Amino acid sequence: MRPTHWRKSSRSNDGGDGNCVELAYTGPTAAVRDSKNTGGPRLSLSDNGFRVFIRHVRA
Repeated sequence: MRPTHWRKSSRSNDGGDGNCVELAYTGPTAAVRDSKNTGGPRLSLSDNGFRVFIRHVRA
């Protein structure tokens, strides 16, 4: 099993208040997590589900 490569969102705030989101592509899904709690819950979405998620976040 290869390690998951997490990327921090370019929209995350580096100002010290900890508003950071990370994304990883894990095969057929995209996973989203809070970078302050890397061992905590993760949201896993299909390709289509991720597109819908991003559309709603942008709105």
